[in-house]
Amino acid sequence: MNKITFPILNLELNINKIAFTIFGIDVYWYAILIVFSIVLALLIYRKKDGQYNIKYEDLLDLSIILIPISFISARIYYVIFNIQNYTSLRQIINIKDGGLAIYGALIGGIIVVHIYCKVKNIKLLDMLDYIVLAIPLGQSIGRWGNFINVEAYGINTDVAWKMGVQVRDAIEYVHPTFLYESIATLIIFFILIKKSKNRRFSGEVTYIYIILYTFVRTIIEGLRIDSLMFYNLRISQILSIILCTIFCIILTKKLEIKEINPIDTKKTTKKSHDL
Repeated sequence: MNKITFPILNLELNINKIAFTIFGIDVYWYAILIVFSIVLALLIYRKKDGQYNIKYEDLLDLSIILIPISFISARIYYVIFNIQNYTSLRQIINIKDGGLAIYGALIGGIIVVHIYCKVKNIKLLDMLDYIVLAIPLGQSIGRWGNFINVEAYGINTDVAWKMGVQVRDAIEYVHPTFLYESIATLIIFFILIKKSKNRRFSGEVTYIYIILYTFVRTIIEGLRIDSLMFYNLRISQILSIILCTIFCIILTKKLEIKEINPIDTKKTTKKSHDL
C-alpha cells in the first residue's frame, strides 16, 4: 500500500497499486488508466471522422501498429536514460511500476505515422493534426497512474497544496508535479479542441500542441526529482526547450506565410463534428 497525504484537505490515503486480481493475474491501476485513455481517444477520433479528410477506419488500421510501437519506444527511451537501474531483460520488460517516457512514445509514434501515411498516400500533417487532439487528454489521465504508483512527484516544499509521500519511515512533503501536469495537459486538450475547428493550415494543431506541452514540461521537469539525466542535464527539460524553440519558429513562419498568401482551407477540409 502507498501512503499519500494532502494536509490542505486533511486527507490521508492508502492506495494499492493493484486494482484487482483475476485468474491469479494482478491488474494494476496504471494499466487500467492507460487502457481507459486509449478507449476514450478512439471515441474522440470516431466523433471526428472525416476531419481533415482523414477516415476513422484509417486511424483504426494505424492504431493496430501505433499503440504497441508507442509503448515499446516509450519503454526503450526510459530504459536508455535510466540504464543503470536495469540489469536483466526481465526488469526491462516489467512495466508494472511505471517507467514509460512520453517523448519516447512520441518519437516512435511519429515514425510509425510517417511510414503509414507514405504507404496509404495520406498527408502526414493532416493525420498528425487528427491524432494529436486526444494525446494531451491521455497524458492528463495517465498522470494519475503516476499518482497511484507514487512517482513523478517533485522536490520538497512547504506550499499550501503540498503532497505527503512516505519515504522509508517518514512522510516528506513534495510538489504534486503529477497533478500540475495533469491539469496543464487537460487545459491543452481543450485548447486543441477549439483550434481543431478552425485551423489555418495543415500541421497547426500539431505545432500548437508541441509548443504548449514542451513549455509546460520545461517548467514542471525542473521541479521533479526523478528526471532522466545525462550527466547533470535533465533530458526531458533540454529536449522540451529545443522543441519549443524550434516549433515556435516554425509556427511563426507559417503564420507569416499565411498572412502574405492566404488560402481558403475550407474547400479542402470536410466539416468536422463538434465534441
